[in-house]
Amino acid sequence: MQQQAIIDKTAAYVKSQLEGEGSGHDWWHIFRVWKSALYIASQERGADIFIVELAALLHDIGDHKFHNGDETVGPRLVREWLEKQLLEEELIAAVCAIVSGLSYKGASTSSAMPTLEGRIVQDADRLDAIGAIGIARTFAYGGHKGRELYNPAIEPVLHDNFESYKSNTAPTINHFYEKLLLLKDRMHTPTARALAEKRHQYMENFLSQFYAEWNATDHSGNS
Repeated sequence: MQQQAIIDKTAAYVKSQLEGEGSGHDWWHIFRVWKSALYIASQERGADIFIVELAALLHDIGDHKFHNGDETVGPRLVREWLEKQLLEEELIAAVCAIVSGLSYKGASTSSAMPTLEGRIVQDADRLDAIGAIGIARTFAYGGHKGRELYNPAIEPVLHDNFESYKSNTAPTINHFYEKLLLLKDRMHTPTARALAEKRHQYMENFLSQFYAEWNATDHSGNS
């Protein structure tokens, strides 16, 4: 089967699995990551675009967050899908390795990506976690999990291992300090770093406004 036909078939499969999902990990998240990954790859050069597209499309199939923290579900489902497409083992292993290593694992935990393809897809996924879309997804996920919006008595925690990060149930605002505001400096590619700057600043501005409203100090509006 031609590569484009496999990409089209994979996109349709992922859409059928994630369309309408309400936590911010839906088909449109996948679509944005897919398109961002293609853009980054076009700027950075040298990546295997087929691997980039497959990994971007399949990265949230079997996400551990929705399988009781089990990190093996995603790579297993990805492998099963790619084997059905009769792809060679080297390519399947490359895509599965990206999916396995993609997740953010905590502020003090490394999540290195050894391949250019993996770095591109990880950058694209992280870009969708910041900026206006990132803010919207963060609160969608917090609501999905029944978390408090904000609680000044609960301090953010810079998790030093993945298990601690996965089991975190802190208020949604804490997630900005535990992950989102850290992502700008964890982008791999120059293209993603440039894109992250504006989105990072947008989050900083949002938090300033949030605290002003929370503390009822936002009294500077013009009548």
